[in-house]
Amino acid sequence: MEQSTIRVAELFAGVGGFRLGLEGYHNPEHPEFDMPAAGPFRTVWADNWEPDGRASKQFAWRCYEHRFGVGSCVNEDIAVVVDQIRNGERELPEFDMLVGGFPCQDYSVAKPASMASGIDGKKGVLWWSINSILEMRHPKRVLLENVDRLLKSPTAQRGRDFAIILSCLYRLGYSVEWRVINAADYGMPQRRRRVYIYAEHDAPTWNLHERLFRTGVEARAFPIKMDSRNDGESFNISSDPYESTQNFGRGDKVSRFREAGVMQNGRVMTYRVEPVYDGEYRTIGDILVPASEVPEEFFITGDSLKTWEYLKGGKREARTAKNGHEYIYSEGPVAFPDPADKPSRTILTSEGGRGASRTKHVVMQDGRLRRLVPDELDQLQCFPKGWTNDGMTDGHRAFCMGNALVTEIPHRIGRVIASRYGMK
Repeated sequence: MEQSTIRVAELFAGVGGFRLGLEGYHNPEHPEFDMPAAGPFRTVWADNWEPDGRASKQFAWRCYEHRFGVGSCVNEDIAVVVDQIRNGERELPEFDMLVGGFPCQDYSVAKPASMASGIDGKKGVLWWSINSILEMRHPKRVLLENVDRLLKSPTAQRGRDFAIILSCLYRLGYSVEWRVINAADYGMPQRRRRVYIYAEHDAPTWNLHERLFRTGVEARAFPIKMDSRNDGESFNISSDPYESTQNFGRGDKVSRFREAGVMQNGRVMTYRVEPVYDGEYRTIGDILVPASEVPEEFFITGDSLKTWEYLKGGKREARTAKNGHEYIYSEGPVAFPDPADKPSRTILTSEGGRGASRTKHVVMQDGRLRRLVPDELDQLQCFPKGWTNDGMTDGHRAFCMGNALVTEIPHRIGRVIASRYGMK
């Protein structure tokens, strides 16, 4: 019988995107932040740490603790924390599901699993902290988020890094689903493509095709159909990540991994797919605050307009590199201003600050051009308006949202998990 609560451990927690999406938010002191839970999820442990360790850089962690309570999130290097847990120097509470958005890095391993000391991952690569926790605890479920280039990196050995991750999960007894989800394809107000990896430990036998297109957790949360090219592929993955490091993707010009796939017992099935969605679509215009709430420094005026127009415009011009090499630099124009009747482009960590930029969002409101304010960035990621307004600078708030995930995605996945296992 399935227990009534799913206990969650959240790694690389940021300002709490996974927690908000799964657990929701209910605080009588802040009714404006109220969000529904996806099911009976309860976060029992979390960690977030910015790599250089300086207190001034830990603003995301401070926001997390401000919203969820003092002591709700560990602010220490996860690699150090994992070593302490392994050595019995620190306690990690029991949990049923591990979640986290981890960096896309070089995941290669230095020695095979058959050696007495086991696999030896590259130092500083955060996937190996996830792998170590899975080795120690084997939680029933795992939900991870990453940039979609994970499926095709590195360029010299296409798909190798994701193959290493699948090898690790296979070795530990997990069956896996993955999907590249563009939030805007399913009605959310931002075009943001990210790969979501869902894994179950000791799962019953899957019909891989049915699991991918109909019965899987991700297929139910975000329905798909096979795209017109119908060029799926099936192949086997080794249970030894060292083997994948050495051999997977050698000589391939493109990755064998498509944007949707499943893996069980080392057998992979992967397809190009198209979204199936008939609900409402949200746009930038839906999340704009009234112009009266926008500080004057966010409006673009005077001579700075010319700089914005140049950076946003198309170019073909002669340039000289530092080594004296002359070349022609060219790039196409981007929308200026961003259309209010469409989802936004992807938010980047550089969204904040007054300086002109090709990648920052600019909207026209009441006849005036302006940058997006942090409350709007919060909402483009489906956080409550003002979630990061806890004393951070505008630049830090923008940085947090550039690093965050769209909370509605884990929320929809969580609802399927809860309903799938009879949880209410």
